[in-house]
Amino acid sequence: MDCLDRGLEDAIAILQLPTLYQRRLRTSNLAERVNEEIRRRQRVIRIFPNEAAAERLIGAWLADLHGKWQIGPKYFDMQEFWDWFNEKKEISKKQNQLKVINSN
Repeated sequence: MDCLDRGLEDAIAILQLPTLYQRRLRTSNLAERVNEEIRRRQRVIRIFPNEAAAERLIGAWLADLHGKWQIGPKYFDMQEFWDWFNEKKEISKKQNQLKVINSN
């Protein structure tokens, strides 16, 4: 129970983000998909001559994937996040100004 109490705030931090980001971050679908693609390529070769050969295969595929991500559609459109972040910052700034005014 102690572990849950200590980690609760970290576990629910995602709930403060906009809904679009909550849906994308609450699952591990992207990482699972990448791992599955790596496993699929490893099954084709079955036996690698050494560990470096496996690392080259995985590295080459990840480099190709990175290139596709650079020019393809974005997984996150960060503009919505920055709008939300700046709005939160403005609200916080106004609240701090009110606290200073009320304390005087």
